[in-house]
Amino acid sequence: MKETDFKFSASVLAWPLYLVLSLWLVYTIEIIFPGDFSHFGILPRTVSGLKGIVLSPFLHGDIGHLFNNSIPIFILVAALRFFYRNQSLQVLILGALLSGFGTWLIGRENYHIGASGLIYVLVSFIFFKGIKSKYFRLVALSLAIVIVYGGMIWFVFPSAEQNISWEGHLSGFIAGYLLAFYTKTDKYQKHIKYDWEHPDFDPSQDEFMKHFDEDGNFAPIKRQEIEESANEDLRISNTSIDNASVVYFFNETK
Repeated sequence: MKETDFKFSASVLAWPLYLVLSLWLVYTIEIIFPGDFSHFGILPRTVSGLKGIVLSPFLHGDIGHLFNNSIPIFILVAALRFFYRNQSLQVLILGALLSGFGTWLIGRENYHIGASGLIYVLVSFIFFKGIKSKYFRLVALSLAIVIVYGGMIWFVFPSAEQNISWEGHLSGFIAGYLLAFYTKTDKYQKHIKYDWEHPDFDPSQDEFMKHFDEDGNFAPIKRQEIEESANEDLRISNTSIDNASVVYFFNETK
């Protein structure tokens, strides 16, 4: 991973925009056509409820529920696409499936709908992946996630509000954590700007480092040593010139 890998492209905005629009499109269809789409959600530990693993992120109970999920989805998917371009599709698909399956396993006997499970996947993944990378830009992103969405952690525990699927939140958080550690990303390679940053750098051969002793104290080279070094360089230079003259003379006389 290099700093040049973080490039803005149309997909950084297109992906979250298309996803949010699809959520609103499904909700609009549900309003236009009579009926309740909740039965397409996750019904834990039932065969019929398995379809909700794929369909539940697109279903919402009311416009408030949809609006509250739309903004985090847009921001987090955009951040995922920008900072983890090569892993973004994998995280979205596996995250939705893992969080949905976790909800199907541990959820209460009720229909679970909404994209909040995927939101917890993204929050968890971006946070833990940034800390694991130890790269300052990604660590800063992780800290920003904590500041903005840190309060969400309380909703992964059993809540007094019956309409909140804490099971989906918890499953999403665990899924994001697992993906952060098992999704492969390139290690950050620091751009080498100075000679001393090279792994094979030898301080003893560096002219500047020769001015310091073994303890790191400044110890300028003595004038006599400088003159002797200069004389040695001059002698070598004269020898090279003399050798070149001999070769030239030899070629002329031949």
